[in-house]
Amino acid sequence: MKYAGEMALIDPHTHTLESDGTDTPTELMQNAAKAGLDVVGLTDHDVTHGWDEATAAVSETGVSLLRGMEMSCAWNGITVHLLSYLHDPRNEALLAAARKTIDSRENRARIMVERLSVDYPITWEDVLNFAPEDGAVGRPHIADALIAAGAFENRNQAFEWALHPRGPYYYHHWAQDPIVAVQQVRAAGGVPIIAHPRARMRQKLLPIRVLMDMIDAGLAGIEANHPDHAARDVKFLREISAERGLLVTGSSDYHGTGKPNWLGQNTTPAEVIQEIEHQGTLEIVRP
Repeated sequence: MKYAGEMALIDPHTHTLESDGTDTPTELMQNAAKAGLDVVGLTDHDVTHGWDEATAAVSETGVSLLRGMEMSCAWNGITVHLLSYLHDPRNEALLAAARKTIDSRENRARIMVERLSVDYPITWEDVLNFAPEDGAVGRPHIADALIAAGAFENRNQAFEWALHPRGPYYYHHWAQDPIVAVQQVRAAGGVPIIAHPRARMRQKLLPIRVLMDMIDAGLAGIEANHPDHAARDVKFLREISAERGLLVTGSSDYHGTGKPNWLGQNTTPAEVIQEIEHQGTLEIVRP
């Protein structure tokens, strides 16, 4: 891995088909190499199933692996995503929260599919065809079923219409309180970074006072540079980070063909990744 002062390309937030991406972990590493990345972060939703396969591809691809997970959280019905880097994957509290989230998301998905099936030609079995065996069944998989049924052309369309939180088919699922989640990540030896907190088109915005409570609880940084953030939001988040001494990351939030985002669309400086590794329990996997 290249370090501070060198032109390292680091994209720390990506997904595979172990959650809602379309690449296998091996394909992610291969595509990261094709994109010229030096380091890629694997952060599937509420699971770490892809870590071992991605680790095995490090030597073949020459791309270093930053291991992580994106925790599904919620505050008063507002979705919050928390990136946990380099934590102990055997930590019981994190595992329990992830399992509860996955079970609740599956129940939510069943209810949404039941509602959608009144107006769209999809079944639960159709959705399962697109979901990982041991991971969460989520809205992206429902979107894929809707696309296969000819109802929409892509995931973005499905999310804008049938799957939007303000739509008639939506149903909330349980997710961990974000302040508690920050504490859990720290207790597991991980480094908590809030993901895309100003993604206005996909979610209601978290009140700033809650973000401040997360910082007080041990939040290490903010993902400021993200495809869903406008320039004014990046500026605002960087100002908060400077005031509170937080790390600032940038990423693609790559999902393969599931989103138009591309690997390396936004990147993170090497010195920030160094600090994440310094604070975490695990190490970055290097060739």
